[in-house]
Amino acid sequence: MHKSIRTRIWVGAVVFLAVLAFFYPFVVPPQSPEDMAVAAKRHRISMPDFSSFHRISEKKQAFFGYLKPEVEKQNQAILLKRSELLSIREQMRRGATVSSADIDDVLEICEEYDVECEKVNVKALNKLLLKVDIIPYELVLVQAANESAWGTSRFARQGYNFFGLWCFRKGCGFVPRQRDDDSNHEVAKFSSLEHGVSRYLNNLNRHYAYREMRNIRAALRDTQQPITAEALIEGLLSYSERGQAYVEELQSMIRVNRKYM
Repeated sequence: MHKSIRTRIWVGAVVFLAVLAFFYPFVVPPQSPEDMAVAAKRHRISMPDFSSFHRISEKKQAFFGYLKPEVEKQNQAILLKRSELLSIREQMRRGATVSSADIDDVLEICEEYDVECEKVNVKALNKLLLKVDIIPYELVLVQAANESAWGTSRFARQGYNFFGLWCFRKGCGFVPRQRDDDSNHEVAKFSSLEHGVSRYLNNLNRHYAYREMRNIRAALRDTQQPITAEALIEGLLSYSERGQAYVEELQSMIRVNRKYM
């Protein structure tokens, strides 16, 4: 009897994972508790001095090895929120009652992702799901390398800002040395790698300037295609004043550096 129950549970788990893989292809795979523990331990260490590496290959491996676990951890958290939203949307489509706790969760995510949700319904959830989704780690890593000069910029070393993110409150970060006299922005300073990566992911998922990137991602979801860094980079023309040249540079960096990631 017990063996039969265990068998049914095992089969049910396999079926669940197969369905999950079908509906969420090519996303970050779930990590085991052991893998997550290793990742957490890794991020308690100090940031490496990336300027001390003499061999380029070792420098790149150290850089990607430092950032990648945090990116994957936060993508996992985003997928959990997305899964919750999809479940609630399915309940609404079936006409099932949605708990007040679930409604509160949706409203909290709406605020986090800057989506107006005066009424929590299928339409609001569709808008939210456009924003609550992963950013492929390859894209994150090459942008970090590009914007921080492979972790050697003072913004990365002193403020965990690997992505050139700005802030606009006096004292919120570093004053750029070459800032125009009529400008008031600063380069944001973060308290940890977790904080810096979180703000970057949230920026790509919220800001109107990256709506095209999110539309590309949604189209890939709808057609069950891989969510690739190369595809999403096409929607980042507004990230740099260099526009298309910047996009092409990031795509080239992925091709050259994928073996180190």
